[in-house]
Amino acid sequence: MIQTSRDGPIATIALARPEARNALPIAAWEAIAAAAREIGDARAVILRSDVPGIFSAGADIREFEQLQADPGLRIRFREAMRAGIEAVAALPMPVIAAIDGGCFGAAVALVLAADIRVAGNGAEFATTPARLGIGYPQQDVARLRAQVGRGVAATMLFTGDWVKADEAKAIRLVEIRAKNAGDTALAIARTVAANAPQAVRQLKRALGGPAVDLDQAFDDAFGGPEFAEGLAAFGRRRKPVY
Repeated sequence: MIQTSRDGPIATIALARPEARNALPIAAWEAIAAAAREIGDARAVILRSDVPGIFSAGADIREFEQLQADPGLRIRFREAMRAGIEAVAALPMPVIAAIDGGCFGAAVALVLAADIRVAGNGAEFATTPARLGIGYPQQDVARLRAQVGRGVAATMLFTGDWVKADEAKAIRLVEIRAKNAGDTALAIARTVAANAPQAVRQLKRALGGPAVDLDQAFDDAFGGPEFAEGLAAFGRRRKPVY
């Protein structure tokens, strides 16, 4: 359902549920959270699908009838989805989402938890809760609004219309438009992994916003081994080795 792998400094979290177009039941959201907790000391993470033609159909609608009948299960569903998405968002190293197929409903919220989104030729997106008669968690609405702006977020949420890859790039739902999202995401991950890992993590924390106090970490970096290696490599006109 959720596969994890490691290739040197690069970790991968892959959605692998071909029989359901990668629809994510409660157990899958819990597995995503567990996978994120087990990433360890990776320098970059790729979030992708192992199923051709689809990133994810979103939350598993086959569980929705149970949610209709069981108020307690609704809470478990909401909390499991929140745990999976926030575990990805909380990873200290950069996360690159490779979207080479359809990405719908709650799967849009999942890729918004990444740091960089790459859309391949087959990528398309839709936030469809209004068509089902439900809402979208407030944290995910906030991320969507921060990513594309209030007006575009409102259009996506109120209409549920499909957004193709080129339009997704134009509205800034994704940062990179590529022929093959997986190959491009891997190239980005390799570039990130070659840089100073603690410096990259500090930069990710700083991107979290001004509420994060990193002044001391910034000062301390000048006395650390990564800066010593970077400065020595610059002076000798060689590539640094971290």
